[in-house]
Amino acid sequence: MERCMSQAAPRHWAAINEVSFVAGMRLLFWIFRVLGRWPFRVMLYPVLCWYLLAAPRARRVSGAYLRRVSAFAPVPRLGVLRHFAAFAESILDKMLLWGGLFDTRSVTLHGVDSVNAMLARGQGGLLVCSHFGNLELSRVLSLDRPDVKITVLVHTRHAQAFNRMLARLNPASALNLMQVTDMDAAMAMQLSERVSRGELVVIAGDRVPVSDQPRVAMADFLGSPAPFPVGPYILAGVLQCPVYLIFPLQRDGGSELHFELFSEGLRLPRKAREAALQDCVQRYSARLQHYCLQAPLQWFNFYDFWHLPKLDTSDAPG
Repeated sequence: MERCMSQAAPRHWAAINEVSFVAGMRLLFWIFRVLGRWPFRVMLYPVLCWYLLAAPRARRVSGAYLRRVSAFAPVPRLGVLRHFAAFAESILDKMLLWGGLFDTRSVTLHGVDSVNAMLARGQGGLLVCSHFGNLELSRVLSLDRPDVKITVLVHTRHAQAFNRMLARLNPASALNLMQVTDMDAAMAMQLSERVSRGELVVIAGDRVPVSDQPRVAMADFLGSPAPFPVGPYILAGVLQCPVYLIFPLQRDGGSELHFELFSEGLRLPRKAREAALQDCVQRYSARLQHYCLQAPLQWFNFYDFWHLPKLDTSDAPG
């Protein structure tokens, strides 16, 4: 059921300074460029250990998430430490991508043929992403194809330091970002114009909006109900364009980018709008769970994702 989250809920993800984890990443990036990836990893683990000691909340919610995963699939030993290590590797890859040091030709694309066919028709679309894997792959790959223009809707106010770091590596890193807090009619019209020109719009499906009363629907995720935003599907209903899910994945030492058709054109009938949004959220949740079980260390939401709006208890133990 669609609902509004109470202001009594514990700390919102936007209040968590994820950039604090990457405060030393520029130094580590220099080490990588001079010495290579293994020396980078040797230097990385002291940073990780310090962060795990200094960030008990993130440590607890990582452990809580991995315990949920363990009910469905095996979790690697030292899971929390390795979870943060995977996050750091992802940040390094972002910097390598925008620094021109990542071979994008090595990325394996899955399900991209239907996306290419859509673009060849001059038709744009909506991509619903998540904080799984390295979404920068899609943005950099688009730079190699001038015919593909992508607008990524982001909350850049909450990651200014990291975005400035990427911009120093490559000024183009900020060209296709659009700051969004609340979706209004003017922004919806602007996005509709971009899609009508055959462009792609990317929006996250696993982050509750930065708002006093964000609209969410509850969906089963790893065994318990969790709040997911309905905004992506409301936007899809406005844009009336094909909707794809996109999941980047690191596997067997290689990078993969998976595209999955979600809807040819999402319609939200007035009388059954709430049920339609609930169905969309549950379908998205099921696909996110599928990838989380394949690679549990690659989902990077370090906050209490399962907190229910009307409960005072938290998913992560104190």
